[in-house]
Amino acid sequence: MSTSQRFGSDAVEHAEAVLVEHYPRLVRLAYLTLPDSLGRHARVLLAHKAVQRALPRSGTPAGPAPAEGGTDGPDRHLALVRSRVLRAALAPGGPAITWARIGRPPVPPFVWGLRLWPPAGGIDEAAQTLSGAPAPVRAAFVLLHLDDLAEDETVRLLGRAGAADPAGAVRDALALPVGEELLRALRRPEFDASVVSARPTDLLRRRRRARACWAGLAALALTLTLLAVHGSRPDPDVRPAAGSAAASGALDPARLQRVSAEAWSDTARVDFTAWPARGGRTGDRDLLARALGTWAAPGTTPVATTPGTTAEPPARPPQLLYAGELDGRAVVLMRDGDRVVRYGETTTRSSGGRTLDVTRTDDAGVTTAAALTLSRAPDGASARYLLAPWIARAAARDLLRAGDTGHALAVAADGVTAPAAVPPAGGSCASWPVLELTSSTRIVEKHSFVLTDLGALSPVHLTYTPLPDGPAAPARQPREATGPEARATWARLACRLGELRGGAYRAVNVWDFAAAQLPDGAGRAVWSCTRASGWAGPGDVTVLLRLEAGTPQDVARARSTAACGRFGQHLLAGFRWRSPAGRWYLLAAGSRQVSAITATGAVRADAAERTLTAPWAGPDGPVSLMGTLAGGGTVTALDGAGGGRD
Repeated sequence: MSTSQRFGSDAVEHAEAVLVEHYPRLVRLAYLTLPDSLGRHARVLLAHKAVQRALPRSGTPAGPAPAEGGTDGPDRHLALVRSRVLRAALAPGGPAITWARIGRPPVPPFVWGLRLWPPAGGIDEAAQTLSGAPAPVRAAFVLLHLDDLAEDETVRLLGRAGAADPAGAVRDALALPVGEELLRALRRPEFDASVVSARPTDLLRRRRRARACWAGLAALALTLTLLAVHGSRPDPDVRPAAGSAAASGALDPARLQRVSAEAWSDTARVDFTAWPARGGRTGDRDLLARALGTWAAPGTTPVATTPGTTAEPPARPPQLLYAGELDGRAVVLMRDGDRVVRYGETTTRSSGGRTLDVTRTDDAGVTTAAALTLSRAPDGASARYLLAPWIARAAARDLLRAGDTGHALAVAADGVTAPAAVPPAGGSCASWPVLELTSSTRIVEKHSFVLTDLGALSPVHLTYTPLPDGPAAPARQPREATGPEARATWARLACRLGELRGGAYRAVNVWDFAAAQLPDGAGRAVWSCTRASGWAGPGDVTVLLRLEAGTPQDVARARSTAACGRFGQHLLAGFRWRSPAGRWYLLAAGSRQVSAITATGAVRADAAERTLTAPWAGPDGPVSLMGTLAGGGTVTALDGAGGGRD
């Protein structure tokens, strides 16, 4: 017998009343559930579209009915409308209608001449916190924490909406590191998720496009006439452009996007989109044409791309970030979506003097969009950087020396730094120079952070997560590598950053997840996990054991994993360790939620806590580790396969 229902005329009227009453909450649910790869403008429009289309017509199937014994009346109708909103919001990222398969994103309603986004504050911060989580997990987060639904009710609702694993989504949502301050901000009565801010698009550009359409047709006719009569002699500096890029006008220097100098101080999106065009040659049309032409058809120009990045030409006019002259070279920086491109040429334009570098910048923010490398000295010992317009102060210091207060780094009016020392590319590691930048108080008060140069176009953000206060304490969040404890930790690990050269990394965090006294008088040891997070999402991790003195010892490594990150907070690791007395032990440790550890194989031992020390009396051999989580479930040891929760 079917358990599905159909909306009658009375039910439609009730559903309309519920939708109007709860409209802001439903928009919030849809906005935070929609794919985070969409821009804020598209998400806002699609969220309103999902809620408004949730109102059914008479006779429309309502989906599976709520469980027997559920509340009748408004709550029942709210559950039915919620499930329709969720089904619409989950569809773009779901298995049935994934926009990656059809080659385009879901089409929002069109709003001509305006850009819309939610007001600054809670919902943007929540969207950042949930970034990367699957859509059902984001939906479960809203239902549990903001709509105050019970776990079983949330599981049923997600199931009716078509989520593949509703119970798993609820478990993962409960494990998200969400602070009470954010939840309070989202629950404030004055915060209305359906309120949006609006700004016009580029009015002059819209007017110019109408004129340019007719002018382009006239120019095309004239060009064809001239070519037919006189022929054409190619310019060696501007190579033939790729068809699609040329057809869209993306290679026209006059159409490069330019942002106003004060845009960064009046936006909730503080990233590369807020960078103005700077440098002394932003009006040099010939230079910009050569940069765009080389990007479209590099020919013999060497092209360097970070892993996972393409150097294909832009499909639309890119944003100009910088065009200027430094140390005998002309440099152009441009942004195309989630890519930044640097074009360089010698000022004499001699043969072989051109270069093109492309890097990823997915979801860059205040810190990861704070600097780009403009040029390097021929010997590779120093570099100049272009700083974000929101950087108020810059200093250089040695990461290997925890007590180094650093020295101020001169910055020109256009944001270009004086030459700054960079970490050595090889050989001895006697120092590790880093940049310590301070944001303007117009962005945030007293915010300093550390960047290191690993040879890429974009420097890498360094952070530190200290030891937890105890099993009952909330999870600690990464903090800037500027405090005494962070400086002391990074001073022990700085030279290991050299292993990350050549990777597409945005940030490196050191997480101290456990500490224990070692046997045979070896003293206290700290277990840490160093995670190098890539622009694409996955990261590479290394678990280390740091003793009070000496070189940290490697415990485990894993590549392309979520471990030690926002969505991989449960960790267990162990290895065979030799004490100063020459005896062998199995050492193991788990993260905050690990309440017990069991070892089987060459060593059989148990510990009713999150660290384990057991004598390794027999021969060397494989050992399996299993950790029991306080909230239920188990976690396996990190290894080359990544380990993880069961």
